[in-house]
Amino acid sequence: MKQAEALKNYAATRKAIGYVERQKAKPKDYKRIGFKSGLEVHQQLKTKSKLFCRCPAGIYHSDDDFDAEVIRHMRPTLSELGEYDGTALMEFKTRKNITYRLNNRSACTYEVDDTPPFHIDPEALEIAIEISLLSKLNIVGEVHITRKQYLDGSIPTGFQRTAILGVEGEIQLKNKKVGLIQLSIEEDSCREISDIGHERIYKTDRLGMPLIETVTQPELETPDELAEAAEYIRFLNRSTDKVRTGMGAGREDVNVSCAGGSRVEIKGVAHNKWIPELSHNEAFRQWALLNIKRLIHDRGIQQNKWVMSHKEIDYSMPELLASPLREKLNRRMKVIAINLPKLKGILSHFMQPGHSFAHEISHRLKVIACIERPNMTHSESFNPLLSDEELGKISKWLGAKKDDAQIVLWGPAEDIPTALETVEERIRMAFEGVPEETRKSLPDGTTIFERVLPGSDRMYPDTDSAPIPLTVEFIDKLGKNLPPDIADRYAQMKAWGIPSDTWKYLLSKNMVPLIEKICEGHGYTHKFIGSFLGHTFKNIEGKRELHKNFFYEKTYELFRYIKEKKLEPGIAKYMMPVIYEFPDMQFSSVLTSIQFRQRSMTDIITPIKFLHEKYLENTPEVKPGDDINWLMGQVHHQAIGNVEMADLRQKIGTIIK
Repeated sequence: MKQAEALKNYAATRKAIGYVERQKAKPKDYKRIGFKSGLEVHQQLKTKSKLFCRCPAGIYHSDDDFDAEVIRHMRPTLSELGEYDGTALMEFKTRKNITYRLNNRSACTYEVDDTPPFHIDPEALEIAIEISLLSKLNIVGEVHITRKQYLDGSIPTGFQRTAILGVEGEIQLKNKKVGLIQLSIEEDSCREISDIGHERIYKTDRLGMPLIETVTQPELETPDELAEAAEYIRFLNRSTDKVRTGMGAGREDVNVSCAGGSRVEIKGVAHNKWIPELSHNEAFRQWALLNIKRLIHDRGIQQNKWVMSHKEIDYSMPELLASPLREKLNRRMKVIAINLPKLKGILSHFMQPGHSFAHEISHRLKVIACIERPNMTHSESFNPLLSDEELGKISKWLGAKKDDAQIVLWGPAEDIPTALETVEERIRMAFEGVPEETRKSLPDGTTIFERVLPGSDRMYPDTDSAPIPLTVEFIDKLGKNLPPDIADRYAQMKAWGIPSDTWKYLLSKNMVPLIEKICEGHGYTHKFIGSFLGHTFKNIEGKRELHKNFFYEKTYELFRYIKEKKLEPGIAKYMMPVIYEFPDMQFSSVLTSIQFRQRSMTDIITPIKFLHEKYLENTPEVKPGDDINWLMGQVHHQAIGNVEMADLRQKIGTIIK
């Protein structure tokens, strides 16, 4: 298949599945494909210690700041039922060297399973129960700590300690209620530094930090509902002021399926703004896979009779050795040509924007066979490595027919058997539809294969930890001082008249309690303070460099100073940028730095008559209001912090009548 023909097929299959761009998609498009989704929201808790040891939480190190390295390898074992876990088998195939970098300031022997767990951190348990109550979950009577298999190597022990705290809750979105299945408390995993070839490196500074996981019912029927639910849970967690913020502190696993598809988990989405595009493309990716299944069926291909064939290309075949392939051999790689009977048009079938079915195979080769990309080319490539003539020679050599497709892959000799298994395995999955898997999110809204989805029997009791009873008195005590529901916060801000375009920012920074404190303490209106924080402060935060000693509480102190000195509150707009960068500076010094001088209304308006006469002398044609605007500009700087601008405008209007 020539390049132009492959591109044409990509466009045709994109149209055949009815793909629409996210920006143009409507609810009926998601209903047509049976979009269904749910969330697993992970949130680090703001505690002093890790969950099951007493190492400090929240201390992060640079990649090269470590005191020791531990290397481990994945090896599958039979379960009590005499079965192997699919994820364990996949990871075993990769033959990875997994290296953990430990720093003595943030890790101990517990992290490498050399010491039994301590009692669960009481501070973390209390915070997690408070958030469970806020989520309207039913609290369990006894906490049972279990082990959840973690087979990608991100936890050295191969399992994560976790415990369910609450079940059957709900959150209130704009147009519907969404059920919560459960909330669990668990230990966080390592941070990945790199994953190249057979070497994967982790840092353990994040390992063991307390984390909660909130799981929703799969009741979210559009990407917008999904994003709204993610925001709601994030705001709910932050409203306690007891969770960590910043990159990696909150992460979402997004579970997506379509009608006839399977549950696919998009792992570790770091930004909520990515969720709509990611879930949209994943649902249509599954819809595309179902179309491939139909095409294969319509061609009469039977899986049990379908056989792919392959041959090795080496130096003894100069007529097949195009320069790119010769270059691979010169790098001591093996080059393999594969024939895929009756699959012409499948490799260039649309999957996601910029991704065809061939990308599904290439990404699996990277993950399972550990052959870095680019690791293959094929007969339907959009950017062909080989010419039509060169591909034609290989096709003929393979004995291919006109409706066959071909793949040429390369890699180290020891990885080729796994690579061939991987290609055949992924093709055979296409006969059956949508494989359950975990996928990694990319900033452009697409995803790539990460690993096989773990089995449902991955959890079992932790024999090192005794059950923890939760008394009614203990739970009631924690439920006494909970913050308001997020839905109530929205209604509250609307009633105050705070502009709606500030609401998300104010909730994401948990600033509503600060608004209440400033207004109750100093007598300002909620609308003014909310607008100041949601517009002015947000703009400062986006443009200025934050000083480590700046805290939001500084805003309260600023407005107290303004009130005590009887300054006009608009002066805060000019003082705050200085305070944000230099929070230890005295407020009086801040005023000096912005060249502020205290003046009365009389001082400010004294030159108005003179200025107005000069303006009229030098302006031949004066339109209504021009003179007031010009005069306001002349005395604006002197008025800042001294008088309300509306009062000044009214005074000037009276003078020049």
